[in-house]
Amino acid sequence: MSVDTVARHGDDCARAEETVVVGVGAVTPEQVLSVARRGAAVTLSEDALLAMSESRRRIEALAEDPKPVYGISTGFGALATRHIPSALRTQLQRSLVRSHAAGNGPEVEREVVRALMLLRLSTLATGRTGARPEVAQIYASLLSAGITPVVHEYGSLGCSGDLAPLAHVALAVIGEGTVRDADGESMPAAKALSAAGIAPVVLEEKEGLALINGTDGMLGMLVLACQDLRRLLRLADVTAAMSVEGLLGTDRVFAPDLQALRPHPGQARAAANMVRLLAGSEIVQSHADPSCTVVQDAYSMRCAPQVAGAARDTLAHAERVASWELASAVDNPVVTLDGRVESNGNFHGAPVGYVLDFLAIVVADVASMSERRTDRFLDVARNHGLPPFLADDPGVDSGHMIAQYTQAAIVSELKRLAAPASVDSIPSSAMQEDHVSMGWSAARKLRRAVDGLTRVLAIEALTAARALDLRAPLAPSPATGAVRDTIREHVPGPGTDRHLAPEIEAAVTLAASGALVETAEGVVGALA
Repeated sequence: MSVDTVARHGDDCARAEETVVVGVGAVTPEQVLSVARRGAAVTLSEDALLAMSESRRRIEALAEDPKPVYGISTGFGALATRHIPSALRTQLQRSLVRSHAAGNGPEVEREVVRALMLLRLSTLATGRTGARPEVAQIYASLLSAGITPVVHEYGSLGCSGDLAPLAHVALAVIGEGTVRDADGESMPAAKALSAAGIAPVVLEEKEGLALINGTDGMLGMLVLACQDLRRLLRLADVTAAMSVEGLLGTDRVFAPDLQALRPHPGQARAAANMVRLLAGSEIVQSHADPSCTVVQDAYSMRCAPQVAGAARDTLAHAERVASWELASAVDNPVVTLDGRVESNGNFHGAPVGYVLDFLAIVVADVASMSERRTDRFLDVARNHGLPPFLADDPGVDSGHMIAQYTQAAIVSELKRLAAPASVDSIPSSAMQEDHVSMGWSAARKLRRAVDGLTRVLAIEALTAARALDLRAPLAPSPATGAVRDTIREHVPGPGTDRHLAPEIEAAVTLAASGALVETAEGVVGALA
């Protein structure tokens, strides 16, 4: 299962006519998305340049002090007890970056690397790292030129931050390693920098450490995932409404007064969405009278707002954590506002890792409920009069039988991906770093999970659309009917069996692009 789907919404890092100004304060999630996905250029504010210059003077003063200061005139990690003479400190910084650029495996997506770079730049701009303004400026220049260092899947333990991924970026800053240019061509960093008129930097005291000691990779992936999930949870309401309708369920259970008895804010929003989506449905009204013998709908329909609502509330918590982390200056040691240089543990990725894992649990559960609704459509014992597997000629045709298999296979993987990475810890650096967060790993599996949820919801939408067609002459609601019609622009309606994989992929593209949600919102207005 590819993670490419998560980047389909928006411009997929196309160059954009916008510029993000990075100052001393926090960058916003929207600025991260602008740079990561829309290719925005980046500049530094005057207050950021001033803050960096002021703190750099403190670092330079300490560099002349005969007393060893961690990160400035010592080694790192378990080697922090060695005092490094001034003549070797440039080599120390270069060696730090080279040795820590030890990533392995597939390339990380361009949008992730751009987010990581912006977030490291944001920390540099606070002035709390002691790096020179020219070091920060090269990050802005690389982002603006569309040059993306090659970062690899494996290497980060999430403490001290995302060391290996950040080191691969820092390697490009000093003119080494491999990058991709704005057109995606792989080439040596020195060549790409030269072509863009960017001079590599020679790192001085403290600067190598300042470039690699942060949670920027896992945080960037959290911000990206939050945007994707906010859209996908609206889609989950759309597909749930289509399934409730197609399975002859009731909308009465979504009434505001019933939801108010359990006042979780996400639940109320999800239920309100479903009420609006089902309004005006002839299918729902066809069995909304005393002659209907169905007492209660299955949980996968009746409890859809409770699950999608809890998912929203979990997402809101994750977004709060992201906002706190975006406002952070993560480095070790740091230059405090009163000029002290102090070691700290703020690089530990636990706060970010926890919510990344929470979101993977949410994704698995929302997808699991979606798959259960799809399965009901295919079973004549539960689909209230629809043909077996929604097939045209059951027995000759298999209909959507194997679409549900595909959905089930993805849901099974999502359950495995929901196992938390943040409860694991493998000690490193000769037991100096004896507890690590695995936040990067939590972020990587969440990206895969988000892609899987997109595919599961797309298959539910495809199957529910077929069921709505089979309920004719009864008409669906204006909103669900519009979504069905959007799908029909790309996938034909019921009929004899066809090659199903391209039809599923067409639905996935519509789901990932936001087109299905936008279609529904075009009828009922913005969904919560």
